[in-house]
This record gives sequence, C-alpha cells and structure tokens, in this order.
Amino acid sequence: MEGVSGVPKAKATKAKKIHLIHSKRRLLMVQRREELSYNIRYISKVPVGLVMDREFLTLHPGDPLSKLVQDLKGEESSAVVVDSEGKLLGFVTMKDLLNFFSPPKRYSVVGVNLLKKYSINRASRVGDIMVKKPITIHVNENLGRAIQIMLETGKHHLPVVDDKNRVHGVLEIKDIIRLIRIVSY
Repeated sequence: MEGVSGVPKAKATKAKKIHLIHSKRRLLMVQRREELSYNIRYISKVPVGLVMDREFLTLHPGDPLSKLVQDLKGEESSAVVVDSEGKLLGFVTMKDLLNFFSPPKRYSVVGVNLLKKYSINRASRVGDIMVKKPITIHVNENLGRAIQIMLETGKHHLPVVDDKNRVHGVLEIKDIIRLIRIVSY
C-alpha cells in the first residue's frame, strides 16, 4: 500500500513518529532551560551566609609560614588572617603561597640572597605573604553579588565579613557549584 504522495504508508508513519519524538525532545529541552533559568535566578537571591564555609583556617600575621603550610590540608585552600578580636587583617590562598616561592622571571642568575628570600625559615611569617586588603563580601549580601565580584575580579575565594570587619566565613566557588548541583536536580 502506498500513501497519497506515493510514499509507502509505513515510511510515512515512521516519519510522523520520529517528528513527534523530536518535538517532545525539544519541548523537554525548553522546559529544562526554563527550570535552570529559574534555578539560576533563585541561586542569585540566596544569602551568602547560607552557603559560606563556617569552618575555615584562621591564622595571625605573626604565625610562622611553616604553620600555614602544615595547616593547609584536604579541601583547605585558603586561610583568613585575623587579629585577636577576629577582625580581618589579610587573606592567603594556595596561589599566594606558590607566588611567594616562584623565582623572579627577569633574572637568569639567582644569587644566594635571593634564594634566602624564597626559602621557609624561622623568620618567615604569614604576614609576609598575605594579601593585606583582600576583596570581601558582606555577610548580608546575596550570591548574585558574590558571583558578580568573583567574575569581575577573578577571585575564587571571598572572606565573608560583617560591618565591623569580623570574619564569619569564607565563600568559595566550590560552595556555589555545590548549591547549583543541589537545585539542578
């Protein structure tokens, strides 16, 4: 049997089924995009305080650099440098630590005095390598603002502070990605 256009009826039926399947797939993709769009809007409104890591490495500027190296373990990839009242004085990431040890690029011959600078000794302190004015986010801000700051500055870690500059936590990209995974399912 042939259909009206001369194409066998079985082929026409199969083509209709394939078209229907493709239409359903497109509809599902549109629905998923709408859900993801809603989730992304939702994520941008979540308060930073709900997502930040409240257990973070805290050091003082006078602590030896060897303490920083010893304490950066596992998922720890940054340390907050505070005073005795918990106010932010600086911030150190693993990248800052690596930059401390990278030799200068302009010199092909490295002198003994220059090598001494790049070795950990008893005189090396956290205050020597910390970023003294780190980019921060306020504890009452939302993730939309945090994401915007991270994208504009290229920072992957933000100390979370209050009006008195006391540290409440650290927000990292991995914390935001974890939330995206949760709301995407």
